[in-house]
Amino acid sequence: MEQYILGIDIGTGSTKGVALNLNGVVLASSQHHYPIYQPHPNYSEQNPDLIWDAFVKCVQDVVQQLKQSPQAISFSSAMHSLIPVDENGAALSQMITWADVRSEEIAERIRASAEGEAIYKETGTPIHPMSPLCKLIWLRENEADLFNSTHKFVSIKGYIWHKLFNRFETDYSIASATGLFDIKKLTWSDAACKLAGVRLDQLSDAVNTTYMRTGLVDKSASLLNIPPTAQFVIGASDGCCANMGSYVTQPGTAALTIGTSGAVRITGPQPVYNYHAMTFNYLLDEKTYVSGGAVNNGGIAVDWLLKKFLNQSNLNSDSYQSLFKAIDGVPAGSDGLIFLPYLYGERAPIWDANSSGAYLNIQPQHGQNHFLRAALEGICFALNDVLNSLEGASTEIEQINISGGFITSQTWVQILADITGKKLMVLQSEDASAMGAIFLAMQALYPNKQLPVIEKPVLIKPNTDNHQTYTQIFPLYKKLYEDLKGSMQMLHQLKK
Repeated sequence: MEQYILGIDIGTGSTKGVALNLNGVVLASSQHHYPIYQPHPNYSEQNPDLIWDAFVKCVQDVVQQLKQSPQAISFSSAMHSLIPVDENGAALSQMITWADVRSEEIAERIRASAEGEAIYKETGTPIHPMSPLCKLIWLRENEADLFNSTHKFVSIKGYIWHKLFNRFETDYSIASATGLFDIKKLTWSDAACKLAGVRLDQLSDAVNTTYMRTGLVDKSASLLNIPPTAQFVIGASDGCCANMGSYVTQPGTAALTIGTSGAVRITGPQPVYNYHAMTFNYLLDEKTYVSGGAVNNGGIAVDWLLKKFLNQSNLNSDSYQSLFKAIDGVPAGSDGLIFLPYLYGERAPIWDANSSGAYLNIQPQHGQNHFLRAALEGICFALNDVLNSLEGASTEIEQINISGGFITSQTWVQILADITGKKLMVLQSEDASAMGAIFLAMQALYPNKQLPVIEKPVLIKPNTDNHQTYTQIFPLYKKLYEDLKGSMQMLHQLKK
């Protein structure tokens, strides 16, 4: 019987499981989706029990495919989620996701305060409505009964972990993305918790990302069809796991992921602070920081294109291929058409939840395909903006290891290479976050074992002529937001 480790990536739209043997060969995988609810403007919520069900189905699928239990199960998870629970770990409300921006005014208040920068540097988390710090203050000020009746405030991974072991525990990585955790002392921050109005005993016990536990509760063991003695590794956040799964551990190399959203990240022994650009600094383990910036508008903006421009309501792989085929004949720069991709507001580096999408320089020669290509270019410009901010605060990046669903499109990947002017490397086709979770489990189980080596990486080089075109356009792209920022704010106020 071949031993394997199961990596579970709890994402915004789905949970995915990847089974890897000790030689680095993928043996099986499974993926299950769930909805996002938006009951009011600026809200983004999910049912945590549907995510638990997706996790259970992923484990069941892989165990059934391989006819045996994994040696260990390790977790990657989306950041910034918040679930109020009772003493039994039952959810008292829907989960608030990272994309929820109802606390924008609170974030602005903290950013403008004397303590804002100090809180940022202590916790490593940007001051933004995505952070549980701002979400907690909103709940305290707007839903006092719920806030006061909560036993613990947990993440989605913490919610699942409690169902498995009846323990309130969280890893350093997820904790470091809450805005409540001191990333140097590795303890909950007194100052941030006081600002949020939460007691330390309302937060989970923080442990390292290679922390292992056995002793499943009987109900969960039976449901998952694995023995109660199965080993679980708590793992890290999806961004930190993606860096590890993308082999981004050395200076001069960055990881770039585009899924629903997108991010650029580097790995190092010290945080990289930039309060203006709000560079994030999350923990991969007790001595390693993943620094970078995330954008809101990745695959979610592409889905908007397909639905609104191509009238495709039921999206599948053919939908995306039709988009990429349509833009192949449009030259780099979309004949002067520029798109700001801030459809869902924006995080790094502008940190403006009230920003919006915009097309500039529309002329008679521009057809539908120009609008489609300009939108993809806009997404890549936004990521290049983050990349430049990160390089300005740390070190020059020579190579970018890429992951996420966009790597299946040669067209999209080439646009990114041409805009950044960097070498792009595709190391594997599997979910990098799930792979990173597996690598953390390998470190926990076999501290002296070398991680599996990717034998056939794919290199994408920038087109020199296209890069020159984009180099001329990029300053105009940046200026466009500055010119329109005030108008965006006024238009946002009109919606209220």
